[in-house]
Amino acid sequence: MKNRRALLACAALLAVTPAMRVVAQSSYPTKPIRLIVPFPPGQSSDILGRVIAEELHATLGQPVVVDNKAGSGGAIGMEIAARSEPDGYTLLTASSGPMAINPSLYPNLPYDPIKSFAPIMNVAAIPQVLVVSAESSWTDVKQFVAAAKASPGKLTFGSAGAGSTQHLTMEMLRSRLGLEMLHSPYKGAPQPSTI
Repeated sequence: MKNRRALLACAALLAVTPAMRVVAQSSYPTKPIRLIVPFPPGQSSDILGRVIAEELHATLGQPVVVDNKAGSGGAIGMEIAARSEPDGYTLLTASSGPMAINPSLYPNLPYDPIKSFAPIMNVAAIPQVLVVSAESSWTDVKQFVAAAKASPGKLTFGSAGAGSTQHLTMEMLRSRLGLEMLHSPYKGAPQPSTI
């Protein structure tokens, strides 16, 4: 259990400002730590962030407050973290969206994914999964694709928002298979997003 806690505590240091090197000081931490999650509560990054915060608190003896700063595909929270005092008391959970996708979608991001943060380690891999309602008659991808081709433009798919990994994954599938479907973006993954 101790090794698991130590691993999760280290995992919390996923991405932080460059001056986070103060962590090496023996007196750190002397006050609560803020963990910015650039997505809404209930999303995978938030759930992971809360587990990390709990383990960090147990390991470091200081409260770790999860601060959800959602919006603009994670850019709002990323900007807040990038502009925070570089004293080691602001941590950030980052993901492929704001780190790799946003620079391609938004020409004037208020942060630089390379220069604004110092990545510490990869915490998790969260795969993309195609799901349909349990009440659907489709039981495999072939049936889903056949239905989409039979009714061009009539099927919808939900995602965590425009430009999200869920959105772009479906756009890639749609493009490769020649499907016409309507995208229904939500304000984050926790909102109902069904096909």
